[in-house]
Formats: sequence, structure tokens, C-alpha cells
Amino acid sequence: MTPAQRLRQIANVVNLSTPLGLAVAAASGTTLSRGPRGLLIAAGYGWKLPHAGAFTLGNVILYRTPHGVAGTNTVLLGHEERHSTQYAYCLGLPFLALYGVAAGWSMLRSGNPGSKNFFERQAGLAAGGYIDTHNRPDGPVGQRNEA
Repeated sequence: MTPAQRLRQIANVVNLSTPLGLAVAAASGTTLSRGPRGLLIAAGYGWKLPHAGAFTLGNVILYRTPHGVAGTNTVLLGHEERHSTQYAYCLGLPFLALYGVAAGWSMLRSGNPGSKNFFERQAGLAAGGYIDTHNRPDGPVGQRNEA
């Protein structure tokens, strides 16, 4: 682990986001294993919410897929790892409220919780399975080249 990854790991324990992730993993009956870069992989998450195939609580990444499959998609793992870093710089549990506001804003602006969500955009929309609806025309409306 790099010093930054170790710092993230410690920060997410102290800010209680990783302990929350471990509690959810235990309560939902997942199989827990060590992942790369200080992450923990919780496989077999079966609760209805959230609807995502994977989500992060601190340094714990919860996957719906079974043990042996969870954490093998390196692109999705990288996306979820960036969320882990977001927990650290948002000081832990406040990230949940901030993410909720960003998802609500995205729903209002685009009709889905991800495409205009700051946190999802920063983590990589495509890597998280989101469609980028953030298409902006080149220049002001009156100056576009329309074919």
C-alpha cells in the first residue's frame, strides 16, 4: 500500500465509514475478504437497496456478485476505490448526505442519479456503469454549427 492508501484506510476507520461498511456486510450476510490497496471486498450482498451492482462504505466495497467474482472487474473496482477516497475527504459519514444531494440534483437535471452527480463523475461514469448525459454543445446556442 502507498502512504496515501494507508492514510485513506486509517481515515475511513476513524471517520466510522469503514466500521459502518463492516456492519452492513455482516448484517447482510456477505463473504468478506481482503482486496487490493487496503480495500475490503464483501461478496454476495443481497439487500434490495441500493440498486447498484456494487457500492462502497468507507473501505468496504459491497458486491452483489458471489465470492470469487466480486472485485475481479478492475474498472469497477477502481471506480469504487475512488468512492472510498471520497469518504475520506468528506470526513466519512457526511459523504452519504452529500452523495444524496448530488444524486437528487442529478435526478432533477438528467433523470438519473449518476450522470450529473459530482461524485459519480469524479469516480468515472462509464467505470461505474453510468451513461454520460452531460453533452454540451460547442459554444453558445446561437453560434453552433448545425448540420
